[in-house]
Amino acid sequence: MPDGAVIEVDLGPGVRAGFTSRLGGVSPAPWDTLNLGMAVDDDPARVAQNRARVQQWAGVPLSWGQQVHGTAVRLVDGEPRTGDCDALAVLTRGRGAAVLVADCVPVLLADPEAELVAAVHAGRRGLLAGVLQAALATLTAHGARTTHMRAAIGPCIRGSHYEVPATMRDEAAAILPATACTTVDGTPGLDLPAGARAVLTEAGVRQILDTELDTAVDPRFFSHRRAQRAGTTTGRSAGVIALV
Repeated sequence: MPDGAVIEVDLGPGVRAGFTSRLGGVSPAPWDTLNLGMAVDDDPARVAQNRARVQQWAGVPLSWGQQVHGTAVRLVDGEPRTGDCDALAVLTRGRGAAVLVADCVPVLLADPEAELVAAVHAGRRGLLAGVLQAALATLTAHGARTTHMRAAIGPCIRGSHYEVPATMRDEAAAILPATACTTVDGTPGLDLPAGARAVLTEAGVRQILDTELDTAVDPRFFSHRRAQRAGTTTGRSAGVIALV
């Protein structure tokens, strides 16, 4: 993988974690180049090759979630698998997980002492429905402690560029007040990473790393909103975590 293909983050010993960019793959435009999504009309053979490159970077077999904007948590405790879910909890060393994003918030969680990690897709609906709480509960049910956890918030659309109707902002704020914001244009917005930080902090997670990268304006990353404005489609990046 070329430099910059994966934004690596340190979540403790024995944990490999990072967020993929558009670089280092084989897909042509408009999925150029490291598209990891199977549901965006890219050639599945190319996506499989891209996923193989990410798995090689991770160093262990990866399970891939197909995101549905819900709160389901899939356990990864054996052979790699795929399926509908918005969080994957890795319970076995030598295994890893990846969630797909293209503006939504990828959150990686790790308790290195308990040897437990998770990858979470926190879009607006999932975040407000409690997907992060569900992932945290799954990890603690298997022996993790939130006070020992480390979390990383990856590249995503930031509140300064995530314009929504005022009613949507108000409905979100009624559930998770930290999400309410105003965009750079002075319009109602949602700050999903701020909401994710608030959930993690409330749960007792003390070490939270935020990449502070904005997919809405950073061409290194796929953005569904940016593609929509251009009248085209785009690929999917991933938040990837592994017990190595």
